Amino acid sequence: MTDRAIPAGPTRRRLLLAGGGLALSAPHVAKGQAALTPVRFILDWAFQGPQSCYLLALDRGYFRDEGLNVTIDRGFGSGDTPTRVAAGSYDFGVGDVSPVIRMRLTNPGVDLITPFVLQQGSPLAAMTLRRTGISHPRELAGKRIAAPETDAGRQFFPALARAVGLDVSTIRWITVTPQLREPMLARGEADAITGFETSGVFSLRAVGVNPAEIVSWRYSAFGVVLLSTALQVRRPYAEANPRVVTGMIRAIIRGHQEALREPDQAIAALTRRDPTAPAALERERLLANFEFIRTPEVAAGGFGALTMERVQQAIETIRTTFDIATPLAASDFYFPQYLPPAEALRLA
Repeated sequence: MTDRAIPAGPTRRRLLLAGGGLALSAPHVAKGQAALTPVRFILDWAFQGPQSCYLLALDRGYFRDEGLNVTIDRGFGSGDTPTRVAAGSYDFGVGDVSPVIRMRLTNPGVDLITPFVLQQGSPLAAMTLRRTGISHPRELAGKRIAAPETDAGRQFFPALARAVGLDVSTIRWITVTPQLREPMLARGEADAITGFETSGVFSLRAVGVNPAEIVSWRYSAFGVVLLSTALQVRRPYAEANPRVVTGMIRAIIRGHQEALREPDQAIAALTRRDPTAPAALERERLLANFEFIRTPEVAAGGFGALTMERVQQAIETIRTTFDIATPLAASDFYFPQYLPPAEALRLA
């Protein structure tokens, strides 16, 4: 069951971040680097704290150091990003990897792969407010949940529902634009929302919701085994441009390393693009996101400390959730051979 909300009266910040034409590229080309390889790169969401890592990498020339002239666009949900990369509109995308796996399972013609999983911990969550009286995800039966159709939290809500014994056909989905999701919950026009916890919780705070009022149910807390944010690229492109793939990974890692060391500088890269961004809140959001990046495996072994078995578990979660008979081997989806050398993979 789906209702559709009509946007009304967006603030200047929402208007700035809602448009699809907000593309960013390196501000200048260093002398002697005139022959940079152009790369079109789309993120998973609007420019917020977690996305500031990529902006910092751009501003500090980390992509140029790899011989790349990268243009960055904001995204509209992890379910939307892979469709754009698969269509060739972008060379690379970054977002929750589960929609990419599902595309591979259900559409044999899709050739997307991931050479790099940035977040092994999944921030997918369903969120509500205490005043709704909803105390467990199974109590969402018959309730209104607001989310964009392309939101990974919405697309993989059936995995949470299966884990808690909830009939998904009872959910009343309200399809909204990203900037309306949290305000609708705050105003009582929805009973819950889905999305990345780092997006939903902090955006609720940004519209005046008391943090003590927010209830968040991470899918992982209910036994849903999934990976999260990963780099996405078409396999033929990767095979033809291995240097570009490795360069993208190295620059992205450097951006995250520096953002963890200097979060204020990362947020400065964000506010240069959007002066209306609440810098203090976005800084909190940025650091909270590192909980899902700095897993024990990554802390001990660096980025790329991910086994094929762990990737296969995530694939099987999706196959089971959606009753997909088509198999997909982890080795045909995850290609760590594009990772840079071990010394470049350390978290900090």
